[in-house]
Amino acid sequence: MPGKDLIVRQRKLIAVTAALAAGALTLTACGSRDAGKNAEGGSDGGATVVIAVDAPLTGDLSALGLGIRNSAELAVKQANEKKYVKGVTFKFEALDDQAQASSGQQNATKLVANKDVLGVVGPLNSSVSESMQKVFDDAKLAQISPANTSPSLTQGPKWAEGQKVRTYKSYFRTATTDAIQGPFAAQYLFNKAGKKKVYIIDDKKTYGAGLAGTFKGEFTKLGGQVAGEGHIDPESKDFSAIVTQVKNSGADAVYYGGEYPAGGPLSKQIKAAGANIPLVGGDGLFDKKYVELAGGATAAGDLATSVGAPVDSLPSAKEFIENYKKAGFKDPYAAYGGYSYDSAWAIIEAVKKVVDANNGKLPDGARAKVLEAVQGVSFEGVTGKVSFDEFGDATNKQLTVYKVEGDDFKSVESGTYSG
Repeated sequence: MPGKDLIVRQRKLIAVTAALAAGALTLTACGSRDAGKNAEGGSDGGATVVIAVDAPLTGDLSALGLGIRNSAELAVKQANEKKYVKGVTFKFEALDDQAQASSGQQNATKLVANKDVLGVVGPLNSSVSESMQKVFDDAKLAQISPANTSPSLTQGPKWAEGQKVRTYKSYFRTATTDAIQGPFAAQYLFNKAGKKKVYIIDDKKTYGAGLAGTFKGEFTKLGGQVAGEGHIDPESKDFSAIVTQVKNSGADAVYYGGEYPAGGPLSKQIKAAGANIPLVGGDGLFDKKYVELAGGATAAGDLATSVGAPVDSLPSAKEFIENYKKAGFKDPYAAYGGYSYDSAWAIIEAVKKVVDANNGKLPDGARAKVLEAVQGVSFEGVTGKVSFDEFGDATNKQLTVYKVEGDDFKSVESGTYSG
């Protein structure tokens, strides 16, 4: 056995060695944290930037929301694979708003609190965006929706009176607006489909009521007759009262401002009542789920307009479609997939611009600088040329009319409103 003094000396040596080892671990851990500072703090050895999505990932509108989420996630993955912004690793986060304004506002607050978030894609619903815009604007956090079409979001509440004012500089969209979509549908219905007497219904929501209003303005200007007007509660699935009014009105078509969860059953009930007339609506109807809810074959001839040209017809979208399939997403990219990808890529382009201007590093105060850069982005995207006007609206104004044939919508005609 060693002597007492030797044992004491050995214990002291062990203690010193342990302390040195602990110090080395602490230095290593600190170095690791310093190499990956958050997006707002800059970085010497690389930075993490989060691009987030807010959309209805559950509930009645999830068929559209999941396509938005998946497509934005694909853009983030590809930016990383290509090392598109050197020194930056993009991460992806998706939050479910369930198409509810209150949930959207809570999600916006949560995203603002995460300093790594430099851009948000979404939401689907204009009414949800109304609850989010100020939260993002106060934080100078860029928001780009692939689907919102209410003109007031970019041009203020008095846009229809010619008083266009951009309320929130943090808000952009890659979809065109109902100021164009409603009149575009009216021109097609009156001039080409030969429908002269229309019954107009909306769900009293921001999107639905606004779209019905712009449709009515153009339809009556063309000489069309409004056979009647009414509203429905989209949560109710019994529309018998207004269906009776439609049947007795002599209308040769119904224009519905709203979304497919109520639009499909409404169409089915109108035809079941003996009024064999088409139901027509906007991009909120444009999903295969609408045809299923409308009764399949009985929905034949119903029409929907949607933003842009059919994605599968665009040479610019070929790579996107192939990559989406390879990624193995179980849900289709749906109506807004291409626009969601382009929204995410616009944020990526803005981050790249900011990093390039700062000697290859993400600067302090990156959020405000990325927001400023989004305004000036311009690139060839999945859906064509992507850029924004002085209101944050998409410069791409193209729309398409789709008709129900079989178990899905088929494109009929693409163009834009000739006002």
